[in-house]
Amino acid sequence: MTSVKVETDDGLRLTAWYRPPANEDTLTLLYLHGNAGHIGYRADKVKPYLEAGYGMLLLSYRGYGTNPGYPTEDHLYLDSRAALKFLADQHIPIFKTVIYGESLGTGVAVEVAQNLGIAGLVLEAPFSSMVDAAALHFKLFPTSLLVRDKYDSLSKINNIKAPILIIHGKNDRTIPYSLGRKLYDMAPQPKEFFGIPNAGHNDLYDHGVAAKIIEYLENNL
Repeated sequence: MTSVKVETDDGLRLTAWYRPPANEDTLTLLYLHGNAGHIGYRADKVKPYLEAGYGMLLLSYRGYGTNPGYPTEDHLYLDSRAALKFLADQHIPIFKTVIYGESLGTGVAVEVAQNLGIAGLVLEAPFSSMVDAAALHFKLFPTSLLVRDKYDSLSKINNIKAPILIIHGKNDRTIPYSLGRKLYDMAPQPKEFFGIPNAGHNDLYDHGVAAKIIEYLENNL
C-alpha cells in the first residue's frame, strides 16, 4: 500500500494508506478503524483483502497517529466523507465501494453510508448507539447526558441502501454481542449476521473472519 493524503473540507490533510483494486471489476474497501491505536495496527487485518485483489483505503482519522486535528463525532464523519471523495478522484465508482467499519468505526460507517449506492456495508463489532454501549458499562449513570458523541446507528440503519454484513464475537466484553444483534434486527434486507463463537472484541481475525468476509463479498456483492 502507498501512503497518501486525504484532504478534508475544513482544510486538514490526513494520512491514509491506499492500493487500487487489481482490475476495474474488483471492489474497493474503505476501512474505518476503531478507537484504539492507528492504521499501522490494521496492516495484518487488511492483508487478506489485498492478497485477494481488493482495493483498499485505510483511513487514519484526525487526531490519530501523526494526523492534526481533534477527533469528534462530526469530525470523523467529515474525514470519512473526504475519504470517499478521494476514492472518487481515483476513479473508483461508488457502486464498487464497500464501506467497512470496525468498532467505533461502525458508527462512522453507518452515518456516511446512508442513502449511497455503495456495493455493501460491513460492520465488525458494532453498537446500536454509543448511549446503549455506555449504559451497559455505567448502569447507575444517565448516560444520555454524559455521552458527548452519540453515534446513533440504530436510528440510521434503515437508510442503508446496500447489502449489510454484521460480524460480532459472542464473548465481546467491550461492545456486547447483544448490541450487534440489536442493530442487525433493525437493519433492512438484504443482510447477514456472523456470530463468532469464543471470539471477543479484538480477536475476531484469529477466528477466520477474513475468509468469511471475503467469501461473503464474492458471493453476495
